[in-house]
Amino acid sequence: QVQLVESGGGLVQAGGSLLLSCAASGRTFTFSTYNMGWFRQAPGKEREFVAASTRSGGGTTYLNSFANSVKGRFTISRDNAKNTVLLRMNSLKPEDTAVYYCAARTTSNSAWDNWGQGTQVTVSL
Repeated sequence: QVQLVESGGGLVQAGGSLLLSCAASGRTFTFSTYNMGWFRQAPGKEREFVAASTRSGGGTTYLNSFANSVKGRFTISRDNAKNTVLLRMNSLKPEDTAVYYCAARTTSNSAWDNWGQGTQVTVSL
């Protein structure tokens, strides 16, 4: 079992930036082997994919992917030594307002079956 705890959400004006952090832990958990992702859910909408760090090959090379709506504005990075994945959000828009969730899965073909509690991001005009 993997525990994920997000932090860094808050209220920001449009055009501003936020850095979300997700700390992962688990008794038999090897962070570097997991694919990590960020999702978000706005009020009245379904949860949607935002970004992912996907392990490539058997080492510590990762491929990053992003939803079209955030490409060029958001970046994802990970620190395997600290079991942490970050989501840097720049040029924020009101439509980025949502609860942001960190997720983990063992392979690119498995389900996202480990989730954090979420952190609220609100972007005002």
